[in-house]
Amino acid sequence: MRLEPHDPSPLLTKQKIKGLINRFIWMQEFYPLHGEELLLFKTSISFVDHLQEFLGAILTACTLVIPPYKDLKENVFSVFDFLQAYSISRLTAVPSLMRVILPALQSQRNRAIASSLKVLVLSGEVLPLSLWDMLSKFLPETTILNLYGSTEVSGDCTYFDCKRLPMILEMETLTSVPIGVPISNCDVVLVGENDTSNEGEIYVAGACVSSGYFSDSTHMFLDSVKLPQNSICSGSIGHGNQFYFRTGDFARRLQSGDLVFLGRKDRTVKVNGHRIALEEIEEVLRGHPEVVDAAVILSKGQGELVVLEAFIVLRGEISSEIFRSSIRSWMVDKLPLAMLPNHFTITESIPVSSSGKVDYELLAGSGFLTKQVQDKIGDTGSSDLLRIITTAFCDALRVEEISNDDDFFMMGEKKEPWLLDVQKDDIWEMKFDEGRRSIYHSIKSETADPFLFKPREGLLRTSSGKNENNALVSKCLKVDSNRHVIAEGGSPRDGYLWSSASEFASCSVSRCNRVMYEGGRNDACQATWSVKIPRDRKGSMQDFWKVHMESCVDASPMVVFKDPNFYLFIGSHSHKFLCVNAKSGSVQWEVKLEGRIECSAAVLADFSQVVVGCYKGKIYFLDFMHGNICWIFQTSGEVKSQPVVDVRRQLIWCGSHDHNLYALDYKNRCCVYKLSCGGSIFGSPVIDEVHDALYVASTSGRMTAISIMILPFNSLWLKELEVPVFGSPAIDSLNGNVICCLVDGHVISLDSSGSIVWKYRTAGPIFAGACISAALPSQVLICSRNGSIYSLELEKGELLWEYNIGDPITASAYVDEHLRLISDPSCSSDRLICVCSSSGSVCLLRVNLEINREMSQLGIDVQEFARLDLQGDIFSSPVMIGGRIFAGCRDDYVHCIVVEIQSLLQS
Repeated sequence: MRLEPHDPSPLLTKQKIKGLINRFIWMQEFYPLHGEELLLFKTSISFVDHLQEFLGAILTACTLVIPPYKDLKENVFSVFDFLQAYSISRLTAVPSLMRVILPALQSQRNRAIASSLKVLVLSGEVLPLSLWDMLSKFLPETTILNLYGSTEVSGDCTYFDCKRLPMILEMETLTSVPIGVPISNCDVVLVGENDTSNEGEIYVAGACVSSGYFSDSTHMFLDSVKLPQNSICSGSIGHGNQFYFRTGDFARRLQSGDLVFLGRKDRTVKVNGHRIALEEIEEVLRGHPEVVDAAVILSKGQGELVVLEAFIVLRGEISSEIFRSSIRSWMVDKLPLAMLPNHFTITESIPVSSSGKVDYELLAGSGFLTKQVQDKIGDTGSSDLLRIITTAFCDALRVEEISNDDDFFMMGEKKEPWLLDVQKDDIWEMKFDEGRRSIYHSIKSETADPFLFKPREGLLRTSSGKNENNALVSKCLKVDSNRHVIAEGGSPRDGYLWSSASEFASCSVSRCNRVMYEGGRNDACQATWSVKIPRDRKGSMQDFWKVHMESCVDASPMVVFKDPNFYLFIGSHSHKFLCVNAKSGSVQWEVKLEGRIECSAAVLADFSQVVVGCYKGKIYFLDFMHGNICWIFQTSGEVKSQPVVDVRRQLIWCGSHDHNLYALDYKNRCCVYKLSCGGSIFGSPVIDEVHDALYVASTSGRMTAISIMILPFNSLWLKELEVPVFGSPAIDSLNGNVICCLVDGHVISLDSSGSIVWKYRTAGPIFAGACISAALPSQVLICSRNGSIYSLELEKGELLWEYNIGDPITASAYVDEHLRLISDPSCSSDRLICVCSSSGSVCLLRVNLEINREMSQLGIDVQEFARLDLQGDIFSSPVMIGGRIFAGCRDDYVHCIVVEIQSLLQS
């Protein structure tokens, strides 16, 4: 079997018949072929997948449709024609092919393909989550399989059935579809840097592995090795003393046991199903007589497509125009079409690292492109658009001419009046796809607004501190008016809560109405804003500001009031952690950590440091004012649990994916206690100060109570709930009972001895923690994936009320404790509860304080007050203070949303 079609010296694998038959038998066992099915033989014989296409047809007596190879090569859409004409029931393809023909498949007149295609086998490339989403909507009845392998392992060694994907996405954040688990009689192992890591290189053994290569009649054995000790077995057979084939690919193991492809260690990539060595393209380019040096990278084009981009240093005698006309035809004779770069960029030099090697990261960065690019070849059809853009920038900057590679910000520094023009004009118009229009003010608008707070100077000064780790860059930023937008109209900024900071006691506020006052006090009394609004009147919401986080924001925000400012702390999948002025949305500082951030942050009782964990297993202690790293503690797994501050003992408690709970002495910078909890810890622990006890739950279903009166700490009791717990436990301050939410929909109340006080079953899974607020006394709020929010009596667990918002919920609710709605002086007041759905809706419920079960059944005392749909899913639990809602979203922004109170009063 030829290894790759572009290999200049034919290298063939000695394929075991045993491996091919094993792959066939596995498929027949789980996804069998029957004689009446029609198969399409479309895979080139250069790829090992073609063996299974005709082998399956021959051994099961199925009809095999063989299109003319010339038609398939010249017109990729002919695949669609054959699918339709022959009612093909099983197809093997690379994801990029399906993306190309998807628009034709989605045509309403082509529903016949959706009904005839029973199995779609995808392999050869990473399957993006977005492509799976589109395919699954068009092919709801089709079994979609994502397979992983290589020629050396008979084509496939792992598989993933996409019908399991929705369940996994409820627990994991992914950008690509998993490659799954090993097929029968295959052993797949991850070899990482340490034995506790869930990431590593993929090693394969078993019936699927070939015996070696043939080259010029010479047999060469595979690069097989014995398994290192620091490996994670994912296979169905023991690995003992077997020899394993090193694939060079890397993967991560999920909780479910499935693997997710991470990439390769070398510079071998896959484009349209072809394995391509970037070094090979570079060597060919360097062989051109007019090329001094060259470097090639793989970058993302439009959508999920990837493109090859070549950076070239030319000799001084040749112009780029002459080079443009010759380079493509020159390369065609030396490389297959799949290896020809999509773009050629002429540059003065190739960046190198301190060791003298090509700096490919810098090469792919926008900074290098801005400074070095002279000319770009291959971007045809863009000259007219570029002319329009440069004209617009000339007008804005008041200059006569701008080159295509000029730095906009460098030119703008000397032309500050253009900023004043925006302020003078005061407003501008933004057009939306649906034709709707809205008027916006810049944050720097000079329009009088006594309730619009400007950033304080205290946090805008540049930090002079340096971190020991150069990879962790902390920096103070200027206000970027493009990132922060304020909508015109009435909002809670017109109320006194956000304009009278002195009304707030210094405190931190985070999800589930968790409040910690400075110094650990619990006797502070916060101000409440009362507004008279009839119960039959609906409210509205809109974005007040939003900050771009460069990737998904699943973490929940923490808001800190430290006189006289409000600050918001939050991180994202981009590894960035930000401090934002919660009033204006201006970024005070940001720091880039070593892993993505999904957990909420915590702040020490003296407000000197902020604590947050990341996916690399690190717990960071950051300086409150500047974001400088004060201390890092390393666990052995991802940290998704929000740290908890133990003020009395001056400790930080935090759980990890490595199954352990850690107690960290932040004064002496050491770990003083560690406890295995039987499973990964997603929710944060909770402290009962009255009984000097701490409670923590894990995904194994174990609840652990720990006595924390004095070191050494000890376990009080263990409760095996037998169902995973993802949400954080909550404490009923009146009696010390612990409220715990199980993923199967049960809510359990345990007393301080571990006995069950009451138990309630909701109608859907629960992934978030319970919310207990002083503003809704004697109630606990539970959010479920079935779209309902439940209010249960804390004492007996009886249902007080239930409201379904119509969309799944995976985040906790939040009660606004600083805003009270009054419909009539003779009636009791109402509170607003914020609930965010995983489909992107922000929903506000208006609830009467004196509601009982009889009243709730009438449906008049729990009402939807307002709703706002964001452009991404929401897994972040919101925080709501005085009519402002703070939440992260998978549209890559953290949002500040305001309730339009003033407009209601005027109406």
